[in-house]
Amino acid sequence: MTTYPRSTRPATDPAGLRPYLRLLTATQFAFNTGFYAVLPYLAAHLGDGLGMAGWLVGLVLGLRTFSQQGLFVVGGALTDRYGPRPVVLAGCVLRIAGFCWLALAGSTATVIGAVLLIGFAAALFSPAVESETARAAVAYETSTGTPRAQVLAVFSAAGQAGAFLGPLLGSLLLLLGGGFRTACAAGAVVFVGVLAGHARLMPRGPRRVRRGRGPGAGSGAPREVLANRPFLVLCLVYSSYLVSYNQLYLALPAEVEQATGSQEALGGLFALSSLLVVAAQLPLTRWSARRVAPRSALATGLAVVAAGFVLVPVLPGGPAGLLPVSAFTVLLTLGQMLLVPAARGLVPDLVEDRRLGLATGAMSSLSGVAVLVGSAATGTLLDAPGPVLWTALAAVPLAGAAIALTLPSGRGAGEPATTVTD
Repeated sequence: MTTYPRSTRPATDPAGLRPYLRLLTATQFAFNTGFYAVLPYLAAHLGDGLGMAGWLVGLVLGLRTFSQQGLFVVGGALTDRYGPRPVVLAGCVLRIAGFCWLALAGSTATVIGAVLLIGFAAALFSPAVESETARAAVAYETSTGTPRAQVLAVFSAAGQAGAFLGPLLGSLLLLLGGGFRTACAAGAVVFVGVLAGHARLMPRGPRRVRRGRGPGAGSGAPREVLANRPFLVLCLVYSSYLVSYNQLYLALPAEVEQATGSQEALGGLFALSSLLVVAAQLPLTRWSARRVAPRSALATGLAVVAAGFVLVPVLPGGPAGLLPVSAFTVLLTLGQMLLVPAARGLVPDLVEDRRLGLATGAMSSLSGVAVLVGSAATGTLLDAPGPVLWTALAAVPLAGAAIALTLPSGRGAGEPATTVTD
């Protein structure tokens, strides 16, 4: 067995990461704090506050995800072209405008306009941050021997810490009688802080290897990425995960309301999910990164997600009727913790470094199309009997798990596909 150099400080300690990685990690934390102060309560606002039908609520949520995930390819391509700084700053400005618009929106058309703007803001921001994090994680792996998945797990845990604080902030504002508009305003304020911080701290120059030259280096880039069959398989697998994860915002709120008569417990379930990631993401990834091939982590994670769907109509209600939805939240989160760092870590193995931003965006864009279709379909199934709904939902991650087994196994620690300079 080959022995690889170790860093003097573990990757699970954010202080042991390089300054640029620490900045990107803090970025993800702040971004999710503002985002999750609003999103968990959007479905209830649309249905109860604005009186939208269930299928229309599902469509609006799907449009938000599609405008985000579906347009990631735009943000990724712009990041490859101009570097992350201007793309991140533009995303912050648009997110602030979107939250302010959503707070005031009172018709279907204005709500759709606001959620599309909110989604597009993330389509600029997130691929810039995610592709830079993946690139920096590969560089960190190259120089220290620390598996890139462990570095990406730190990034995921920071995001989930923000996802934990965000719903609590939103719940607090709702409990204090502020209403949905106040939650939107609070989210906008958070992004004002993110904008100010990054305008000051984010490096001005792009941080990447020299671009390739010759035919296909520019206009042929999308065709080059989309002709990459292993990468497209990874996109299909990731789509099955994202369709499943989106049920936290559609099927879960409906199930909570049916079980308890309100959505008051929803914030607690989101907090449970985020706390699990904050507490267990790093040790779980540290174990899996050295013992499980990325494709096996993907398949296992999706199988765990499917088990969470299956248990909802099977388990008894338990205390306060929350046992099924609690089990679903735990298993969905455990599956997420296994598969997301593995999926992100596989992308640099499957595409050239100079296409990393575009590929990161394309993976989310293709997944966004799947979520748009899946959300509308789920909205029509919400009134179906529980076993029918949850069995249909479980079929999606199970299919993804089977497809994941056809992927390349992925490289182990110390065998990075690309060498870059941080």
